[in-house]
Amino acid sequence: MGPATAYAQPSVGSYNTMAVVSVVAGALSIFVHIVLPIFGGASVALVAVVTGWVGRQQIKTSGEKGMWMANLGLILGVVHFALLILIFIVIILLVFVFGFAMLGFHR
Repeated sequence: MGPATAYAQPSVGSYNTMAVVSVVAGALSIFVHIVLPIFGGASVALVAVVTGWVGRQQIKTSGEKGMWMANLGLILGVVHFALLILIFIVIILLVFVFGFAMLGFHR
């Protein structure tokens, strides 16, 4: 039998697991809003951002493949959060505008 440490080192040409998780989570984060409308998509986007960042750090030190997946997952997660913030701001503005239109602004 070979040494036990041979299994702990990544083989040449293997993809980083965190990068794969990041790109899958980033791609699925939009669709999770259908299943869990309030916080489901945001939590999956957070997983994409965190695993993308961790995957990038691991790839820099280990030399594994998958930097593009880590970057894409990180970008998808950040874009998802930016869209959520934008939608939240638009909803708040619409509530105020609708409230002023219905009730008027009186001093």
